[in-house]
Amino acid sequence: MTSWFSNPAARRWTPADATGGARDFHRSLPGYAPSPLADLPALAEELGVGRVLVKDESSRLGLPAFKILGASWACRQVLDRFPGAELVTATDGNHGRAVARTARELGATATIFVPALMPASTSALVEGEGARVVRVEGDYDDAVRAAAHHATAADDRALVQDTAWEGYEDVPGWIVEGYRTMVEEVDEQLGRRPDLVAVPVGVGSLAQAVVSHYRTAPHSFQTTRVLSVEPDTAACLLASLRDGTPTSVPTAGTVMAGMNCGTVSALAWPVLRDGCDAAVAVTDEQALTASRDLRELGVSSGPCGAATLAGARAALDDPSRRADLALPPDAVVVLLSTEGLDAA
Repeated sequence: MTSWFSNPAARRWTPADATGGARDFHRSLPGYAPSPLADLPALAEELGVGRVLVKDESSRLGLPAFKILGASWACRQVLDRFPGAELVTATDGNHGRAVARTARELGATATIFVPALMPASTSALVEGEGARVVRVEGDYDDAVRAAAHHATAADDRALVQDTAWEGYEDVPGWIVEGYRTMVEEVDEQLGRRPDLVAVPVGVGSLAQAVVSHYRTAPHSFQTTRVLSVEPDTAACLLASLRDGTPTSVPTAGTVMAGMNCGTVSALAWPVLRDGCDAAVAVTDEQALTASRDLRELGVSSGPCGAATLAGARAALDDPSRRADLALPPDAVVVLLSTEGLDAA
């Protein structure tokens, strides 16, 4: 399978504007502050652009990953509607930990389903937040199905999943709303919109938030390109974009555990199909190299977070791919580093 896809028409597409009070909610949380945006001139020189900045999510509201932005907003909405519900989700790491943390802080219980390949150290972090962890004999998609079955088996349970399917869209929509806080912060920190944003993709909810945010401006102001980045062993969005229809792919073990997802969220798919400029797949070796390089530059970034640097390199080091993106010579590039080195 090719490791590249581009859509020249993406910046001419405009979605329905999203609404919601997630940013104000996040501002109300104890310890909230915008995550750092680190300016790294060495990477700008390497990639041949004006500036490269890394949005560092290694310490977001007390957790080493961005997932708490979506999980906290969605859990709040769910518990407002179903007070006292047991919160249920499936995870490959950080989403489940964020749901577990939010449930504990809101006085609720949580049951988290995890795939068979999840390391014991990762599931221990989720359990450490006070959740009950259930290991499923299968992959992430199997864990999602198990969580959904458990949630519907009793009236006092509520699913808080970050992937959508027919009939299950409200909660994933709230999670996407929560993620938009990150790019709203980016624009405020820069004082402008970037020329390129690289975003890691699992089921696509964060990418959906990024594309929706940067496509809501009038066409004449849609200058931001969005580059999605996936593991080459779990590139479900890339396969779907290539095929023109949602395509599930088999997954294998990867150091990018939080992106080890074989099916694109049904809610994210139409947004990414129409509004994502380009998609690239990277190897474990490329992600690990990027993680080491960011650490040397003072940014704590695990393989999922550093995948965006690997993806930017894979895109901008190739002349034909670079031409597809049509960046200005002084382009401002933002890499979303979604997890720290000690993330789940």
